[in-house]
Amino acid sequence: MLHEYRDIISKLRVENSRFASLFAKHSALDQKISKAGKDRMDYVALDSLKKEKLQLKDEIYAMCVAYQKAQA
Repeated sequence: MLHEYRDIISKLRVENSRFASLFAKHSALDQKISKAGKDRMDYVALDSLKKEKLQLKDEIYAMCVAYQKAQA
């Protein structure tokens, strides 16, 4: 996820508890979605998980961009 921000993500996970929480939730959803594919979860529930994961990714991305701009 967001490989071009790998260094920033590492810093924010340590420095920002909100970021760390979002990142942990995103990772947990990623695992749940992967498992759902094997367990044949219904499409509506799976779609809901994917939307939630995408929303978290958008928020994580915004925080990375803001951090990058603040450092410039």
